[in-house]
Amino acid sequence: MPAIPRSARPATTVAGLLAAALLLAGCAGSGGNGEPSAAGDPASGGTLVYASGDAEPTCLDPHVGGNYPQALLAGQYLETLYTKDDDGRIIPWLASGAEASADGKTWTLKLRDGITFTDGTAFDAATVKANIEHLQDPDTASSTGYLAVAKIKTMDVVDDTTLKLNLSAPDSALLESFSMPWVAMESAKALARSQAENCASPVGTGPFTVKKWTKQDSVELVRNEDYTPPVKGAGHDGPAYLEGITWKFIPEAATRYAALQSGTVDIIDNAQPDTIKSAEGSDNIGHLDAPRPGASNRIELNSSKAPFDDEKVREAFVRAVNVDDGISSLFFDTAKRSYSALSSVEPMGYSDPSLFGRDLQEANRLLDAAGWDQRDAAGYRTKDGKRLTLSFPVSTNQSVPAEQSLFQQLQATAKEAGFEVKLHLLDLSSWYGVLGENDYDLVSAPYTKVGPDVLRTLFHTSNTVPAPSGYFSNHAQVKDKKLDALLESANATTDQQERKDKYTQAQQIVLGGYYILPLYDQQNHFLYGPKVQGVGATTAVASPTFHDTWLQD
Repeated sequence: MPAIPRSARPATTVAGLLAAALLLAGCAGSGGNGEPSAAGDPASGGTLVYASGDAEPTCLDPHVGGNYPQALLAGQYLETLYTKDDDGRIIPWLASGAEASADGKTWTLKLRDGITFTDGTAFDAATVKANIEHLQDPDTASSTGYLAVAKIKTMDVVDDTTLKLNLSAPDSALLESFSMPWVAMESAKALARSQAENCASPVGTGPFTVKKWTKQDSVELVRNEDYTPPVKGAGHDGPAYLEGITWKFIPEAATRYAALQSGTVDIIDNAQPDTIKSAEGSDNIGHLDAPRPGASNRIELNSSKAPFDDEKVREAFVRAVNVDDGISSLFFDTAKRSYSALSSVEPMGYSDPSLFGRDLQEANRLLDAAGWDQRDAAGYRTKDGKRLTLSFPVSTNQSVPAEQSLFQQLQATAKEAGFEVKLHLLDLSSWYGVLGENDYDLVSAPYTKVGPDVLRTLFHTSNTVPAPSGYFSNHAQVKDKKLDALLESANATTDQQERKDKYTQAQQIVLGGYYILPLYDQQNHFLYGPKVQGVGATTAVASPTFHDTWLQD
């Protein structure tokens, strides 16, 4: 059995540009480091067993809610209007193109003809209209998708392949939004079913379909026998090589890795840093490293209430904690320290390391100046008889064990300056509940979105108010009129230099105001076994796709 090349490179996106043709970047028969694997020609057949450590979705329709576990699954059976190429450019997929009016408030969207959903209904302009209406319907309880299409006010079906979108204000991020799985296209006939029915088996145009969902165990996906990529030359023509995918939910990291080693499963996500390091010594385990776009992994400081309504206390916390040593000791070079609000894969990211160096003396000075100048018998600072205590809810579904250990190290180093940090380990549902009640001082809330407009999602005043799902995204509770104006201006302009300048100024406000503590890129590490070939293609949000993947005997 041939060895699989090991890799720590970023994943290739689902589409790249080659001359004038659109080309799928993750080609079959290519190993994880971009070198050809020792495999022969792709073979059709077999079922891939995928083991996820992410929380099991409560709904397989990514329109409902809109979190990353849904994106991982939905990318197998739903497709998007746009996608990303190798250079990070947004290019058409189910759409064939789009044109904006001079004032940016009207978009004419052109669609590819001849595409059919797996229930036999046609993909057309009326269907796209129905999908956007579904995302905007409060009863859908969408968050990510709802925010993505919020500026679309009315739509006119011109003909089967033409849809006119009328916006309330210009939106330079619209096509970026159309590349995300949370805004993927579903059959209008299927959307007309009850939400429970659609949650159990969404209907798309993708290479696989949902056959069965056994809750708290697995989702069975089967090959769409009529599938061919909508773009000629994108991957191989025709249906997937795999007959199906068994998508298992295995929360415990060590159990997932043991299953991969034994051959019980073929690929795992949420691979732990020590596991990745261990896999580097194996010739039989491949590694796909696919950092997510959008925001960096960061801790947000709740500025809406004491003590973090005082900028001096926010800066003192950031200066007190030792992030670098924690990342170095716990992540085994699988994560690089970030000093930005944006992921390193976002070209408009702005970074300022000078703001985030540890300086315990400065932290103490700032706390004294803020009136927290007394310490109790346990060494914690007090003010007016009240201890400087911070509540930090942690989602055990979203924070891997290494990250939880990092938070514990931050807790310990913060104590040196007199902060008492109380970590609360919660399941995903309880964690969302605490956030919805604004019952936290610190939180690490990953947010994946294509493009720099994620900054508007995370830091605009309007997003301190919940979406229909009950989830709000501005967890730092930033309310800054100058910042709002910059984010609105950046979102409205199509001039890329102006857009970059505005987003840079916005990031300077966020970082300089110590509303967040950047940690590292949102991690996507996938490990796969020796039978798996043709791994590497991902969606625009760095979730893997398996149209070109095959199993070698």
